[in-house]
Amino acid sequence: MSFKRTPSHQKYVNKKRIIQCIQECSPISRAEIAVKLQLSKPTVSQAVDELIQEKWVFEKGIGVSSSQGGRRPIQLFFNEKAAYIIGVDIGGTKVKIVLSDLSGNILADTSFSTNTYLNSGLLKQMAIETERLIAKNQIAKERILGMGVGIPGITQTASGLVIEAPSLGWVQYPFIAEAKRYFDFPIFLDNDVNAAALGEQWLGNAQNKRNLLFIAVGTGIGSGIILNNQLYRGASSAAGEMGYMVTDKEDIKREFKPIFHRYGYLESVAGGKSIGGHFTREVLKDPHHFLFERAKSSELSGEDAFLAAKKGDTAAMAIINEAIEHLACGIVNAASLLNPEVIILGGGVLNSAEYILPRIREVVDRYLPSLVEMKTSQLGENAGVLGAVSLFLREHDGILNFRDEGEY
Repeated sequence: MSFKRTPSHQKYVNKKRIIQCIQECSPISRAEIAVKLQLSKPTVSQAVDELIQEKWVFEKGIGVSSSQGGRRPIQLFFNEKAAYIIGVDIGGTKVKIVLSDLSGNILADTSFSTNTYLNSGLLKQMAIETERLIAKNQIAKERILGMGVGIPGITQTASGLVIEAPSLGWVQYPFIAEAKRYFDFPIFLDNDVNAAALGEQWLGNAQNKRNLLFIAVGTGIGSGIILNNQLYRGASSAAGEMGYMVTDKEDIKREFKPIFHRYGYLESVAGGKSIGGHFTREVLKDPHHFLFERAKSSELSGEDAFLAAKKGDTAAMAIINEAIEHLACGIVNAASLLNPEVIILGGGVLNSAEYILPRIREVVDRYLPSLVEMKTSQLGENAGVLGAVSLFLREHDGILNFRDEGEY
């Protein structure tokens, strides 16, 4: 059955298109919008007048007169301060919260330790920190449009349920239902890497790309997939779990043991925790190694391994090169299947991008049937929180719902 548009629905669609055009192209005149969107001038004028009244748009100054002379057109600007959004990135180590305007400019941020509040009330602490941010920046509560949240696990955006988040110990956790006890504005959640992918597409190294793959390499390995400008979540919201890829079938037969319950093979050979663990075991074999005493008292990190490799440590170099080969094979497999325009690499391990990226490119270029652009995350540590803001803008059912749904 085909969907029949009502006049009110068409007006809403036009209004969405117009506000998006103003946000992306301002300063812009009413006449320029009409030409760009192929809408009638009265349609544009009526929508713009409403948007000005609702304070989403404002007029400022005058434009340049046409070659024929005459009155110069009034220029329209998107009011990025019309409302504000809270972006939250819940990590296994810390929770980061930002107060952002509608264009992704961060006004203020704060963070707190995840483990400190995980058992005593993570959402309660989120509410306390959010209240402080809003009050400190003197923002009226009614101007907070809502909150987007990235969570390290499998989530269902529609139901607000966290299916499983191993690092938080959450299984079938009703996140949105619980959050409603502390927040009185709309909240949307998604996997943290999905959020980071949205952030990079909105403000980072994947702007204007409709097909992209964001790969986060940290303690574990995950990816966010955007196809034809839509976030691809999969049948059970578990798409992008690259950490489960198998890149050596013989190895998995012999000795594969997940780092945590239900963690995958690729994570066990190329994740930050596994690199640190393998390096620790190698260091402990050599009492003369400069990190031997530290390795005796506590497990070394992936960062320790990269720093040692940069100094020419042969054990560290061997472990990291092996990890890079596995990661590169995973990237080849994913890129062959998805054919993205760009692959963005992020996460803690990519702090050593200058060491990793050339080696990954070498393998990827050798085996991938078509070349793909490969970049590191431009937003870095803010990819998750800004992605959470972008998630909210996409999911919120209001005038600022900018999703490309094939409506026009």
